[in-house]
Amino acid sequence: MDYHQLSCEKVLEAALSRAADEQCPPKLAEALRYSVFPGGARVRPQLCLAVAGANLGSDPMLASSAGAAIELLHCASLVHDDLPCFDNADERRGKQSVHTRFDERIAILTGDALIVSAFDTLAWAGSMAKFPERLASVTTIVARSVGAPLGIAAGQAWESEPVVDVSLYHKSKTGALFIAASAAGAASAGADPAPWQLLGEKIGEAYQVADDIKDATGDRDALGKPVNVDQRLNRPSAVREFGLKGAADYLKRLLEEGLDSIPPCPGRDGLQDLVREQARRFIPKDGDRQAA
Repeated sequence: MDYHQLSCEKVLEAALSRAADEQCPPKLAEALRYSVFPGGARVRPQLCLAVAGANLGSDPMLASSAGAAIELLHCASLVHDDLPCFDNADERRGKQSVHTRFDERIAILTGDALIVSAFDTLAWAGSMAKFPERLASVTTIVARSVGAPLGIAAGQAWESEPVVDVSLYHKSKTGALFIAASAAGAASAGADPAPWQLLGEKIGEAYQVADDIKDATGDRDALGKPVNVDQRLNRPSAVREFGLKGAADYLKRLLEEGLDSIPPCPGRDGLQDLVREQARRFIPKDGDRQAA
C-alpha cells in the first residue's frame, strides 16, 4: 500500500455526510461543510499517513481515519480561534470566517460538532480496521491532542495567561496535532508511538514559527487571512520573542531537528524527503493561501 497516495478526503466526506445529514439544522449542516471543504494543505493527515507508510503499516483504513480525525480537530480549532473572543478574524483561507459567514452561535456549535465528529470517525473506523486492537492507542493519542494539559484547548488557554512560555504555548496550540499525527500514524501501523512524538513536536513548532513570521511580514490578500494579529492582540510569538532573523534561524533549526529525530524504520529516507518537501510549502513565501 502506497500511503503517499492515500487521501483522507473520502473519510472526511463520510464524516460530514453522517454529521450534516437531512436531520441536522440547515445552518449548522452548511457551516460544518463550509469549515472543512475546501480544505487547506491537509499537512497533518499527510504526516499521519506518511509515518504509517514509513512503518510499512497494513491498516490504511485506521491510518486514514486517524488522519481525518486530526484534520477535523484542526478545522474545529480554526473556527474557534477566529471567534471574536479570541482573534476576532473575519477571514480564513481567503473566505469569510465561520462566525462572519453565519453567526457566532453557529460558529461555536460548529467547532463543538467537529470535535465530536473526529471521535465518531475513529469509532466508525474501528468496525472496518484490519487491526481493531490498535484503535485504543490511536484514540488515546488523538484525545490527548485536543484537551489539557498539552492539547489545543490548553494552547488556546495560554493566550489568557499574563506570562507565557512561548515554546510550551506552541507545543500545545500547534504542535499537539502534529504530535498526534506522527504518533497516531505509528500506532496505526503497529509501531511504538513514543519515539515518533519528537518529530511531530519539532515539525509542529516549526509550522507555528513560520506562521508567526507570516503574521508579522505577510500580506493579507496573499495569505487569505488577517495579518499582524499577534501584535494587535499582544499575543506571544516567535518573532516578538526572538526578532525576525532569530525566528527564521529558529525555524531552520527546528526543521533539521525534526528530520534528525525520525526513528529508524523501513521508510526513513523517503519520509525525510517528504517532510522536506512539505516544509517548503509552509516556509514563509508570497502567495500561499493554503498554509493553515
